[in-house]
Formats: sequence, structure tokens, C-alpha cells
Amino acid sequence: MKLKLALKNLGLPALLASSLIHPAGSIAATSQTSNQPEAAAAEQPAKPSFEQYTAALRQEAEQKGYDQALLDEVFSSLTFHERVVKADQSQPEVVETLSTYLPKRVSDIRITMARGFYKQYLPELEKIGEKYGVQPRFIVALWGLESSFGRFMGNYSIPSALATLAYDGRRETFFRQEFFNALDILAEGHISFADMKGSWAGAMGQSQFMPSSFLAYAQDGDGDGKKDIWTNQLDVFASIANYLKQQDWDNSITWGREVVLPEGFDAGLAIQRGSLARTAWLGRWNDSARSLAKWNELGVRRLNGTDLPARDLQAALVLPDGEGGRAFLGYDNYKSLMHWNRSYYFVTSVGYLADLIIAE
Repeated sequence: MKLKLALKNLGLPALLASSLIHPAGSIAATSQTSNQPEAAAAEQPAKPSFEQYTAALRQEAEQKGYDQALLDEVFSSLTFHERVVKADQSQPEVVETLSTYLPKRVSDIRITMARGFYKQYLPELEKIGEKYGVQPRFIVALWGLESSFGRFMGNYSIPSALATLAYDGRRETFFRQEFFNALDILAEGHISFADMKGSWAGAMGQSQFMPSSFLAYAQDGDGDGKKDIWTNQLDVFASIANYLKQQDWDNSITWGREVVLPEGFDAGLAIQRGSLARTAWLGRWNDSARSLAKWNELGVRRLNGTDLPARDLQAALVLPDGEGGRAFLGYDNYKSLMHWNRSYYFVTSVGYLADLIIAE
């Protein structure tokens, strides 16, 4: 049976023809000597308008073989959103610590709602959890943290948001590919163009998948032939579970635990901080990973001061706020969650909410 959430929704492409570039670009350059400022300016063609950019985008889409009716519908409605560009360029630089972040993300109202939805959908969640090998509480935690249980999914047209971000150029290659991924989703009939809404950054539905994640992980949870992460709860739950399954989730263990470090502990044993590509980050994870028995030998203890569990598990030490801040041992499932969102704060909030869902 199909379930619906009963809540009010609380470098420019090479294909860009040279005719779009002012012809004076190359002509003027030949009439100046190279040591004149005008020469450098003339060599840089004027940026095309959004309309010119999307015209070239459509030409590429036509060459890829998309249905003309679909392209007519999408491209006739593409809109440049200045607010999207401003949001991308002006993301807030708020100084947070884990202790200020967690109460906002894992608030009392969110905990209450998570427990309520967990109970409401438990029969469906258990079936999906068994199929994909993922504990239902983690499905609900991700659902709650990504879209507040489907109440806040964003109201931007996904193709327009992605075309805007591609045109802006900061990450053109990425967002152009996501634009074509969105066309693929529409071509497959999973959602109508009018209903393909999401965040300014292009994340969609109750699970807030980018189009590439949708194509890789979205599931038809109720067998109706569509993958609807906007309104179909079984599709939402199955898609979240499948994402974790594909990232080697192990439902025999939890995410990790907060721990206490002994005085004088060598913080160099923790995962070294710094923004890295995932492969490099995994290398740092492996450098830190040790058995729970080894961490016990090093003096790491549970919050209540007792020894760590006597289980044959590997864990890496995570210091979200650096040396002197709160400490966590992350198990392999922590790595899976870090693939979803490579933020120690976000992953910790998922783990905390998942634990609190069943803590009653």
C-alpha cells in the first residue's frame, strides 16, 4: 500500500557556439600588442547571458537525445535565481561547537517527532530495515535531520536552481552534470517537472538527494514503478536505507559512542582535521583506526568511566572540535554516514538522534 506523509509541507561548455561570443574578442586581440592592458581584456570574451547559456545547454540536451516535449517544458520555464547565487556565495560563517550545534539539530521537538514517526511507521520500517540491513532508527534520524520529516524540502524548481548554479560558474562542471541528471529523472517519469522541487543547492525530496544520488540510490519502495522521494514514504525510507547499504552499513553494530580521554592523551591518534577528498580522508581514518581493546589499553573510557565494550570492533577517534573538545569513537557505520555528509557535526547528530529514538 502506498503511504503518503499526512503532514502539510510544514567553464562554459565547449558546445557553446562561438557566435555567442562577441566577435571582437579575437579580432581586437590581434590589433593590440601583448604588453597593453587592452589586449588582456580583449582576450577574455564577455560572459554570455543566462538565456544564451541555457540555449547552449538545450543544444547539448538535444544532442543527448532527450524528448523534445520534455525539453520544451523544462527550458521554457528555466529561471535565473539571484537568491540561489547569493546563497551559494554567502553561506554563513557561524562559529559553532558541537555543544552549541547538537541542541539545535537534535532539539526536544525533533526528538519527540522522531519517536512518534518511528512508532507510526515501525511495521513498514522493519520490513525495509530487514531488506536493506539497516536499523530503522537510523532511517528516521536521517529523514528528520534532512527535511524535518518531509516538512521542509525547499520550493525551488530543481532544473532552474541547477542551471543557475552552473551558469554562475563556481562549480560549473558539477552542476551542469546534475542538471542533466535531473533531466534523466524526469525522462524516467519518477516525478513531474512541476513537482520537481527542492533546495537552492539542488537537493530534492524528503531525503534531500542531489540528482546524482537519486539515480544511484533511490528506490521504488512500494512497487508502483516510480521512485518518489517527495511524497511516498516507502520510497523515502527505502531510498535512505539503500544509500546506507551501498556504503557498507553493518546493522550488527551502532554508529559509535562518546568517550572520555585520559589526561595527557596523544591527540595525534585522532583523525587529523582538515578538508580532504573522500579517498584522502579515508586514509586518515585508517591511520586512526584501532581495536576497542587497544583503545582500552590507551586509557579511553566510556562516559561513565568504565571500560569500552569487549567486542572485536575497529574504531577511529574523532575530535569534532579538535584537541580539548568532546571525543568519539566512530565505528564503520560512522564512515557510512560520513559518505552521506562529510561533517563530524552532522554525523554525530544522526547518531545522537538515532540513539534517543529508542531511549524511552
